[in-house]
Amino acid sequence: MKRFWTAMAVAGFAFGMLAGCNDYNNSIQYNTGPQIGNIAPTGAAAGNADLLLTVNGNGAGGQFQTTSTIQWNGRKLATTFVDGLTLTATVPASLIAKPGTAFVNTLTAQSGTGQNGLSNTLAFNIYGTPNPVPTLTSVTPGSAPACGTSCTNAAVTITVVGTNFLPGSNNGGSLVTLADKLTPMQQPASLTITSFSDTQIQAVIPGAFLANPDTATISVLNPGNGLCTQSSCLPLVGGGPSQQTFCFAIGGGTGQLCPTIAAALETPAITQDGRYVAYASEENQFSQILLKDTCIGATAECNQSTRVVSVAADGTAGNADSHNAVVTPDGRYVAFSSAATNLVEGVPAGRQVYLHDTCIGADGSCKKTTTLISTDSQGALNGTESILPSISSTGRYVAFVAITPSNTQKISGGVAANVQAGPNSGLRQVFMRDTCLGATNCTPKTTRISMVPGDAPANGTKPAGPAISGAAKQIALADGKSATVFTPTVAVDGGVVLAVPKEQ
Repeated sequence: MKRFWTAMAVAGFAFGMLAGCNDYNNSIQYNTGPQIGNIAPTGAAAGNADLLLTVNGNGAGGQFQTTSTIQWNGRKLATTFVDGLTLTATVPASLIAKPGTAFVNTLTAQSGTGQNGLSNTLAFNIYGTPNPVPTLTSVTPGSAPACGTSCTNAAVTITVVGTNFLPGSNNGGSLVTLADKLTPMQQPASLTITSFSDTQIQAVIPGAFLANPDTATISVLNPGNGLCTQSSCLPLVGGGPSQQTFCFAIGGGTGQLCPTIAAALETPAITQDGRYVAYASEENQFSQILLKDTCIGATAECNQSTRVVSVAADGTAGNADSHNAVVTPDGRYVAFSSAATNLVEGVPAGRQVYLHDTCIGADGSCKKTTTLISTDSQGALNGTESILPSISSTGRYVAFVAITPSNTQKISGGVAANVQAGPNSGLRQVFMRDTCLGATNCTPKTTRISMVPGDAPANGTKPAGPAISGAAKQIALADGKSATVFTPTVAVDGGVVLAVPKEQ
């Protein structure tokens, strides 16, 4: 009897060893056919008509054969063999009539034990009814104090009122987003929602976002409808951000519907290596000039940062709109036009051109400064507005347009010009300022380069600003009918001429 049980134990051990040596069993099914790299499209809206599905192989497991078929939820589709890595099939509208997820794979006939010929499986998303776009009618409160370095308990709960807000069960639900310019965070940030209905959401702005005086923007974002919110499943159907954006004042002011400002249409300025970008952006209800350090190409440890450069010596931002930023190749000097009256003491009313030294790349003795560029000791710029600067590589030379008002014209900022109409009244003139940066035994001076008659030339177009070369030896002007006081000039194309100033 003892020998019988011993024999049974040995037999059982041998059976177990044999089972362990198999590379397949009834509970695990390995795919042995050509594998799929991707499918196109990856999704469609429910109720769509028939669609053509393309399956692309990645070469793993071999190539497709003329007998290979595409399977949709295990159902074989009428398949067209394109080549060893491509199959196509028409998916009937009846298979995508309802929202959900379908699973796509291929079958390539193979022979031999365990050779099932199946590929891997990819999901095809069938999206439901498009989500609506949310609307906003109010955000309260609309402001909060700037908390500086004491922001631990400074969080603020806001109430957002509107329509078409979606619950979290609807593909993730509506998001309340906040974006500002000076807080280091992923933009825009999604706020934590504490209370929800289809017309009202309460969300929390963390204290860390309230450290600096700034103007943040509040919006609501609805997800696109579908079973997947990842980029690999796009395009989603419906949803999107609210068209209305509310401004949230940090450190003073009141919240309100954000205005649409012209700064959004301006072309940013970028340094040659792409590291620094200067641009106009809304800050505290005014368009300010910002300089972004992207850290592209930086050799040492670098943290991305953004600074406001349309500021006074004490760092106070301009009290009116600034536009038209230009920057030197090293990012140190930024020129711009501004209607602000607090950047330099005794500045004339109206838009003026300024040069800001950021001290980037300079030694520790450098002090950030903002200098008035559109000035002339001989009085040629009295009563004018100055716009559209262009800067040389070193920052020493700045060219700009000065608009001489008529005796009935008002200067931007609400101050009446009340200047005597002279021979240049109403004309656009191009000037170049030598700041003497980097030069010795040099006196700053402003030279008039040309004069363009009026804002509306005979051809109906408006003259553009000048463009100065890196070495400041040439200036391009856009209006072939300009009356010039320089020689020589070279016609470039149509209304564009190249000017060489007499004095350098």
